[in-house]
Amino acid sequence: MRKARSTDGRPILRFASGLAIRLGNLRAAAGLVALVAAIAVLSAGFGTTRAGMLDLLREIIGADLTDAQSYALWTVRLPRIALGFMTGWAVALSGAMLQSIARNPLADPGLLGVSQGSMTTIMLLLVLVPAAPKALVAGMAVGGGLSVALLLIWLVGGERSSGLALLLMGIAVETVLSSVGAMLLLYTPPEISLSLADWMAGSLFAADWPTVAAFAPLFALSMAGAFLVGARLSVYELGGEMAVSLGESVRWSRPAILILAVVLSASAVTAVGPLIFLGVLAPHIAGFLSPATARARLYLSGLTGGALVIAADAISRGAATGIPLPVGLALTLIGVPLFILTLRLQALRRRG
Repeated sequence: MRKARSTDGRPILRFASGLAIRLGNLRAAAGLVALVAAIAVLSAGFGTTRAGMLDLLREIIGADLTDAQSYALWTVRLPRIALGFMTGWAVALSGAMLQSIARNPLADPGLLGVSQGSMTTIMLLLVLVPAAPKALVAGMAVGGGLSVALLLIWLVGGERSSGLALLLMGIAVETVLSSVGAMLLLYTPPEISLSLADWMAGSLFAADWPTVAAFAPLFALSMAGAFLVGARLSVYELGGEMAVSLGESVRWSRPAILILAVVLSASAVTAVGPLIFLGVLAPHIAGFLSPATARARLYLSGLTGGALVIAADAISRGAATGIPLPVGLALTLIGVPLFILTLRLQALRRRG
């Protein structure tokens, strides 16, 4: 490993294998990891029961906590923090992948209809089989998302398609599926309709350790997947024809990347419901913090997405309103103003 400079003059670390990492991206990643840790510490202390990370450390070294404190930390707050970070990571990573292959900064699992495919499938299952086991719900969600992805690939003509065609077709499919979801909300019995509406707002209320354990292998897979597909995505950002001319097997790699993005998105939807706009928010905010491409962009986007979700959950639990706020709504309330601020600062930076 040695320190060098890239073609644009920025300092990088170059490894013997040929891998190069910008120092600015490394600093941004370290800062985001520290931010995630700080938010997690603060989040563990939010709630009606007075307990936090210091109490957790005291229990680890042998001190006794009350039953209420132990329940608040181990059963409620820590699973929410862990699941919130992993699902936020997954959705942000999915959004960053889809933006690269669609060559559009607004592409995300929701806009392309992938999330809506998973949501509609889950809604139909919950209406027809209210007591469906979680494993079946997860499988149906992934199947619904994959069905939409494969339909998009077929409709736009595979490797000959452009990113714009993929985005426009995705919007059309998403509109149809949203109409189906609206019909289910309107015409199902009130108790089922209310349950579906709560779930569609995005929620960490049902987070527990079994769900965290079930999601952990996918989280590990996503980290490895981001490393494997990162370099390919940098080629896709040059355009489909350029990718083919550079030797990229678009016919196989584009569906593979799309399927990975779908699995990540569908799994997050199954675990916590839809996290609206996160797939757009996180990559843009990460890009503002530290411009990056390929693997670095994916990892920074994932860290940003995880930080946003656990921050939204902390705010929803720390608000003094006494009204439980779904994490999806809290994420919109803090994420959209932050997104607007980011875009404004980027515009000012370009003028300067």
